[in-house]
Amino acid sequence: MKKILKIIGIIVGVFILLLALTPLFFKGTLEKLVRNTLAKNVNATVDWSEMDLSLFSSFPDAALTLKDFSVINNKPFQGDTLASGKLIELDMGITQLFKKSDEPIKVDAVYLDEAFVNIKIDSLGNANYDIAKKNPTETPEETTSEDDGFTFALSKYELKNARINYLDEATQTFLRLTNVNHTGTGDLSAKISELDTETEALVSLQIEDIEYLKDNKAALDAVFQLDLENQKYTFLENEAKINELSLTFNGFVKVNENSNELDITFKTPSSDFKNFLAVIPEVYVKEISDVKTTGSFTVDGMLKGVVDDTRIPMMDIKINSSNASFKYPDLPKEVRNITIDAQLKNETGLLQDTYVTIGGITFKIDDELFSANGSIRNITENALVNMALKGTLNLAKIDQVLPIEMEQNLSGVFTADLTTNFDMASIEKEQYQNIKSNGNASLTGFTYNDEAFKNELRIDEAKIDFVPGTIKLNSFKAASGQTDVAATGTIQNLIPWILAKEDLKGRFNIQSNTFNVNDFMSSEDENTSEGNKTNDNNTAALSEASVKIPDFLDATLDFTANKVIYDNITLTNAKGSVAIQEETAKLSNVTSNIFGGNIAFSGNVSTKNEVPMFAMNLDLKKVDIGQSFQQLELLKYIAPIAKALEGDINTTLALEGELTKDLTPKLSTLAGNVLAQILTAEVNSQNAPLLSKLGEKVSFLNLEKLSLRDLSTALTFNNGNIEVQPFDFEIKGIKVNAQGSHGLNKSINYQLNMDVPAKYLGGEVTNLLSKLDPEEAENTSVILPIGLKGSVTNPTISVDTKAAVNTLTQKLIDKQKEELVNKGTDILEDLIGGSNKPKDSTNTNTNTTEQTTTDVVKDVLGGLFGRKNKKQDSTKSGN
Repeated sequence: MKKILKIIGIIVGVFILLLALTPLFFKGTLEKLVRNTLAKNVNATVDWSEMDLSLFSSFPDAALTLKDFSVINNKPFQGDTLASGKLIELDMGITQLFKKSDEPIKVDAVYLDEAFVNIKIDSLGNANYDIAKKNPTETPEETTSEDDGFTFALSKYELKNARINYLDEATQTFLRLTNVNHTGTGDLSAKISELDTETEALVSLQIEDIEYLKDNKAALDAVFQLDLENQKYTFLENEAKINELSLTFNGFVKVNENSNELDITFKTPSSDFKNFLAVIPEVYVKEISDVKTTGSFTVDGMLKGVVDDTRIPMMDIKINSSNASFKYPDLPKEVRNITIDAQLKNETGLLQDTYVTIGGITFKIDDELFSANGSIRNITENALVNMALKGTLNLAKIDQVLPIEMEQNLSGVFTADLTTNFDMASIEKEQYQNIKSNGNASLTGFTYNDEAFKNELRIDEAKIDFVPGTIKLNSFKAASGQTDVAATGTIQNLIPWILAKEDLKGRFNIQSNTFNVNDFMSSEDENTSEGNKTNDNNTAALSEASVKIPDFLDATLDFTANKVIYDNITLTNAKGSVAIQEETAKLSNVTSNIFGGNIAFSGNVSTKNEVPMFAMNLDLKKVDIGQSFQQLELLKYIAPIAKALEGDINTTLALEGELTKDLTPKLSTLAGNVLAQILTAEVNSQNAPLLSKLGEKVSFLNLEKLSLRDLSTALTFNNGNIEVQPFDFEIKGIKVNAQGSHGLNKSINYQLNMDVPAKYLGGEVTNLLSKLDPEEAENTSVILPIGLKGSVTNPTISVDTKAAVNTLTQKLIDKQKEELVNKGTDILEDLIGGSNKPKDSTNTNTNTTEQTTTDVVKDVLGGLFGRKNKKQDSTKSGN
């Protein structure tokens, strides 16, 4: 006995050893086989990080495992991921490992873990899953031969925690399945067999811009009869769930060469009204098992016909409910008098003949009844819409009948009594006159809270009248914080805006007693703003979130406001017009009182691109210098010494540049020009280090006598600097010409030329002035150059006295030369005038007298201009 056990033990040990060593012999061969098979048959890049072969995990089968696999498309989807996953496992009998190299290996089971399948069909109809290589020389029979390395005779397959995306660009259909867990068992090698499946997933569906499903739970436990020879798949036992709504299916799907055939019916297995609540996503309605319901709810549908390039299945899907009600045990109110009568139908199999009829949807909360009915026909070509709404809905009662976790607590009463009839082609062509609407709608007592706003938004009243061709906003009254708004106007396309997400077009008149922009900042914005004020930098962004002009507005706003508050600035009696289109606001004829004067401006602001831009013309009249330059960062930048001035100023600005995220000018990007005229100005040099230091450096300046009345100057923005054109002013009789520039970093580079009395220069010019008579010395002036550099807060001042002395010296030399020349001219005139004799002189002396006069003139000229010397004179005399 011991000998037998020993032999058995040896055999088992050898068997286990073989199981352990066999993968070492076959792993390389299998990996090479897999790569060769893929290269021969697949037009895509397939790769994995590791391949394993195990005889233990799926014994008595062998398990071939690919870890971290991926399938990457070639053209026309170059670089797209078709599939990837954590693991794919192929199970096969151990005997398959011992087949000859030219014999296919039969796969019994496939498992995928955390797989991602990304199916895409482009606008031309190309599918990214069509990756099988095609050989034009092969016949159909040759392409189905089993000599490519692997054949599949599956008895089981499984997807665990998979994701599947499906995108059809032509129809703009996007289907997303997440948390997909699916298993199938059966003999897939038989011609006719049964496949037992279990599936659960979260389903999201979006067609164009409309999201029909979002993470809705779906499950299907079904047994299918598979007729693989005829490619016909028939529902046997099955139950499907959408959220918690149960459906059962009967019928079949048959795949033909150029089309598919469907003959399917489905219905709810019961008529309990809880079926309706089950359709609503669980996140909104919570647990429905304890909900008390009355009445019925049924879904009964049929799909039958052929699906190909031109046809869809005929359909008749009915949803009905009558005399129903429901009440949650923990909520105070119930919904009753519920009726639903809706039908989706197609009787021809042509897509354009699909239509929806809503015979009626009604419900009542307390005594407030709300109803809707209508139809949508010709859905796929030019949808014809005919709808009617009537009733009252108290928004505050929604969370009293449904356990909805709402982000905001709603309140307000919506009432409507209107009918509308239109076709979508008219909307697309903006032929709004074809929209036939009649009736009215109103919203009163509406409140809304959001983190985006500092305060609660309250709409006290909003009333709209619908008449053919026109929608009138008869009344709109709202408030938030200090802000109040009242509006009236006309809306061109309310229905297209709601249904087709077109731009909202219209013209509105808006009035406000107080409009405080700060009321519409979030708490984060406010905190950031306070921090910026502390740092005296209130042009910094109030929030990282960008302020955007709504992209859905195409409207003109004519506004008046008694008071507008923005940050620390207050405007009064503001009025003007704003035209908004394509995320650009164009302002025109805007006027307001500000800083003791008034302002007028026009221009535009655009947030269409990533970096907001603006272009603006501003005209400020008689504004207080102290207030305006203290509160407007832009003006501080224009005139750094303005805080030392007290008085009034006129200025016009034509500027453009970039904006920060909170739509304040980014000063370093400004371009344009400024014209400024100081009407009256008193100067307090103690408020400006530049003036104080200038007064210290040039002791004879009395800055208290600085006069800037009627001062005008022009400025130009250039790459972050302001270049100031030459301008003149006076300091107690001293005329000053100034020009230069200063920068955003408070740097300065100015040149002042002061026309100062020469006597102010002291001992350096005393000797020069002494050559003048006292009155002339008193009135002599000279240009004194002064350079201002450094920064506004720490200026460097250079006084070029040497240049002034040189100028004065040259001036005196020029003056003396001029006097000498004038003096010589006087002597010459005297001499010439003295040679004239009385008319009674004798003629005998005439020639002698003329000769004497000529000599004297020559002597005088020679003395003045140095053209004769004494040596020459004596020589000439001796001769």
